[in-house]
Amino acid sequence: MNINRGITNITITTKRRGVLYKRTQSDETNENCIPATYGIPISRCCGSVPIKTAPKLGEKGSGLRARGQVQDFFKIRDQCLEEGTLFEDPEFPAEDSSIYFSKTPPRPIEWKRPMEIADNPELFVEGASRFDVQQGELGDCWLLAAVANLTLNRALFSQVVPDDQSFGDKYAGIFHFRFWQYGRWVDVVIDDRLPTYGGRLVFLHSSEHNEFWSALLEKAYAKLHGSYEALKGGTTCEAMEDFTGGVTEMYELNQAPPNLYRIMLKAYERSSLMGCSIEPDPNVVEAQTPEGLIKGHAYSVTKVKYVDIQTPRSSGKIPLIRIRNPWGNEAEWNGPWSDKSPEWRFIPDEEKEEIGLTFDEDGEFWMSYKDFQKHFSRLEICNLNPDSLTEEELLRSHKRKWEMSMFECEWVRGVTAGGCRNYLETFWHNPQYRITLEDPDEEDDDNKCTVIVALMQKNHRSQRKMGIECLTIGFAMYHLKDPDNLPKPLDLNFFKYNASVARSQSFINLREVSCRFKLPPGVYCIVPSTFEPNEEGEFILRVFSEHKNHMEENDEEVGLGKVDDRVVKQPEPEEEKTQDKVKEFFCKIAGEDMEIDWMELKEILDYAMRNETKKEGFSKDVCRSMVAMMDVDRSGKLGFEEFKALWVDIRHWKAVFKLYDKDDSGCLSAFELRQALNSAGYRLNNHILNILAHRYSTKNGMITFDDFMMCAVRLKTMIDIFREKDTDNTNTATFTMEEWVEKTLYS
Repeated sequence: MNINRGITNITITTKRRGVLYKRTQSDETNENCIPATYGIPISRCCGSVPIKTAPKLGEKGSGLRARGQVQDFFKIRDQCLEEGTLFEDPEFPAEDSSIYFSKTPPRPIEWKRPMEIADNPELFVEGASRFDVQQGELGDCWLLAAVANLTLNRALFSQVVPDDQSFGDKYAGIFHFRFWQYGRWVDVVIDDRLPTYGGRLVFLHSSEHNEFWSALLEKAYAKLHGSYEALKGGTTCEAMEDFTGGVTEMYELNQAPPNLYRIMLKAYERSSLMGCSIEPDPNVVEAQTPEGLIKGHAYSVTKVKYVDIQTPRSSGKIPLIRIRNPWGNEAEWNGPWSDKSPEWRFIPDEEKEEIGLTFDEDGEFWMSYKDFQKHFSRLEICNLNPDSLTEEELLRSHKRKWEMSMFECEWVRGVTAGGCRNYLETFWHNPQYRITLEDPDEEDDDNKCTVIVALMQKNHRSQRKMGIECLTIGFAMYHLKDPDNLPKPLDLNFFKYNASVARSQSFINLREVSCRFKLPPGVYCIVPSTFEPNEEGEFILRVFSEHKNHMEENDEEVGLGKVDDRVVKQPEPEEEKTQDKVKEFFCKIAGEDMEIDWMELKEILDYAMRNETKKEGFSKDVCRSMVAMMDVDRSGKLGFEEFKALWVDIRHWKAVFKLYDKDDSGCLSAFELRQALNSAGYRLNNHILNILAHRYSTKNGMITFDDFMMCAVRLKTMIDIFREKDTDNTNTATFTMEEWVEKTLYS
């Protein structure tokens, strides 16, 4: 029985932080996927990468340079000091294009160094604190909320803002900052020229006029993504992950679990970063509520505590939360437990002192958990991975580590971009990952395993200037009851008759889609995908569990297989006549030495394959490669015996092409490439198929006969070169540089 059923849609349109979004929901009982386009995911979500080692300085060239050309902070600084110059960053110049990519600034911007803005500039004035984060004219409050939270953890702060720089010793106008990006830490180098108007900073700044760490941090983050404008609109989760590589969760407060305050309390006790926000007003950007809160605006949660309370009739504890508006001004909550509200008279003085109670117009305020849940819409938590803590801290607090598996891959048009399960015929072409869960969680009454699956698409902010926005992404998870007897990868038939046991609640256009599940021990397959087929993009898949998990790509091993019986059948009488004519033509073209070069081979093949090539003939590249493949003595020519062996391969490849070119269009769909090459006797995984598609398919994901032949030639050549060295069939081979260059150049 095919479990696919129809889809029922409800479309909701909303506006969040100045950007229009749409989400589409459907009947949750359907196996079909749910598309969504919205600023915040509907489901609670989590994701993680541990902080393991300090990043390699200059790695990734500050996110802009080609691989291998890195900006090394120390090297550049020493060079500037030696030359007596101040660094000017050629990769992020002091120009309008570094601020906006879609328009010019509304007023003339002057780029100034801190020494031109303030007397006695300092990186820090009495250390870094959340009060150093004041929002400017850029709509990046989501980022500022995360920055304010970052200041609460000194170890994490030093990871992002290295303490090996200042405006004093060795100052050369250069600074650097570190961010987690898609599974690794990168070092971003900047100069200290900052956008100003009227002598004042335009964007993020400190409450202290001569303190500049926060403004420089924002500039480094803008450089990482291509411009300041690229930072407009986002979720605090995104920035918190980039600052920690941690696990993020998101809770819709109108659907909050009954133990959410306990979750927040534990998160605070473990130095987790937390942010919250209110659903935006679709008609007014950052509209203010009667209670003094700002809609569509990101706040930081800076403390969570049960506070002792004593009233004339009773005493006990009340759950309170301290929240900060990154504007850092008088825009604060004015309800119960706000600054100077009458409720504070019931709190003992020693308790007020213990929680650090102040009543300044600094954007920070307290409120009860009940009011928090009533007036805010959403909570974002970034739980720090225990790997970011020292062993001493782990022992002292009895904390445990998540176990993590991670894979990077891509969706390629016509090959591995199969779309969601709604598109069943192509869904199975998506990358697949097999995960084995062996041990249930400790003290779990249901004997199940906690699993967090996080699917993140890469480089979405840096591509905004090219008009590329986030893809709509999601995933599905399937239980493999008899994994040893299932094909790799799982094929169309499997997905026809098996439902997912877990999946993202919706497909959505966020950087990351992630969910937490409870599953019995067993073997599972995760299929990440875009909502529509043929949407291209890179992604990173991370899986977390409380106990060790074993994760691998659910894919074929690269190698040789059996040629399809339909391909190796005996030639028909008509084919035998054609072969006789080809032999006769060979003898005529070859001459007395009975050898042909690539141009003569092209003449023979163009004659023999005139119907398949639509009379356009073979390209010179494929003919050269065919000669190289069969030319054992490296003479640049083929004798008749070499040509005969080549003709057998050509006949097989031609039969394979005709087998899958059912409409006689002269092209194959790239989705058919795996099956076609399997029929030709080649077993390839998704990584190789993606490379072949990039190399040989057209823009619309089709492969012509000539390109298919070239693809087959290159595969056979490279496999033959490898097998020549792998004499023991170990699937490993060793080449000297000279050998590899010689073989690859000639082939």
